Amino acid sequence: MKYDFDQQISRRNTDSYKWDSAPSEDVLPMWVADMDFRTAPAIVDALRRRVEHGIFGYTRVPDGYYKAVTDWFSRRHAWTFDREWMIYTSGVVPAVSAVIKALTVPGDKVLVQTPVYNCFFSSIRNNGCEMLSSPLVFADHTYSINYDDLERKAADPKVKVMLLCNPHNPAGRVWRREELIRIGEICIRHGVVIVSDEIHCELVFPGHHYTPFASISEDFLRHSVICLSPSKAFNIAGLQIANIVCADAGWRAKIDRAINDNEVCDVNPFGVIATQAAYNEGEEWLEQLLGYLYDNYLYMSDFCREHLPDFPITKLEGTYLVWMDCRKLGLSSEELERRLVDEAGLWLNAGTMYGKEGEGFMRWNIACPRATLAEGLKRFVDFL
Repeated sequence: MKYDFDQQISRRNTDSYKWDSAPSEDVLPMWVADMDFRTAPAIVDALRRRVEHGIFGYTRVPDGYYKAVTDWFSRRHAWTFDREWMIYTSGVVPAVSAVIKALTVPGDKVLVQTPVYNCFFSSIRNNGCEMLSSPLVFADHTYSINYDDLERKAADPKVKVMLLCNPHNPAGRVWRREELIRIGEICIRHGVVIVSDEIHCELVFPGHHYTPFASISEDFLRHSVICLSPSKAFNIAGLQIANIVCADAGWRAKIDRAINDNEVCDVNPFGVIATQAAYNEGEEWLEQLLGYLYDNYLYMSDFCREHLPDFPITKLEGTYLVWMDCRKLGLSSEELERRLVDEAGLWLNAGTMYGKEGEGFMRWNIACPRATLAEGLKRFVDFL
């Protein structure tokens, strides 16, 4: 079946956080990380059948849910894990927060690689921990890891956890196996637990390969906790479902306790049903989505080379989030965000949301019909 990702579907007046938070309907939002495409028809059909039942009481998570998740990762990513290692929860951010709560005490340090997903910062802060950054190195329109700095930071005895973003938001990197091995070896050497946010794992472009961190070796499996969700790849973030995979029984018991302490131990029936439909019936839709997203990236790359040569974008290996270098303007990222909204009707994310290393950069969400992307780029050019 051929899916139509060019179809423009209005999301206004649906209480969309992305579309209905703008100060006016003239603003084009290309910021929040959800997609402007309908999800896979198999998911819609499964949800429709559930809605027609008409009763929405408390739900249990059936065996079929665990099978759908484990079969998907075994089939698609050659990573086999036991269903007993899984803990479901309402989202990857609650998952990350619960894992930090379980594996640290207030005053501990948590290591991150900035610029990085902004909710890492609040998850660390809300658990009374201190963030320690090992900044990524930006050169030749991409990011790499400063392993010497990472080693120095991991050696701090107060560092108990490293939050890894794999693939990385907003850098657009899909970490290579050898890069993950070096990260893991450093953390294991210094007794640091790797907590890997792998929510973007399905969104990987040609020439790149997602490696589940815990799949690398038994040692890596035993020293890591993995956070997963179908929400980004299948555009179902509002259904609030995610999974924590932890092989260590002692850690898993602590995480389960933290999930209950934080009152994020229950999930809704629609998230459970959507996950099963996505992993059991959504692969063809996902493959076509990836092709469309990659073509959007190529379109934006060509456009920027021709019309915005002073505003290069990073090489996008995965995710649908493009990182643009706007330092030539000499404006702060927050000022540029404000002026784009006010003067161009274009809403992007300020790079400083992701740490001070993001100053001068802006994040674009290109998970939209091509015509929407073209309009956003035109508004940026007109603003300049």
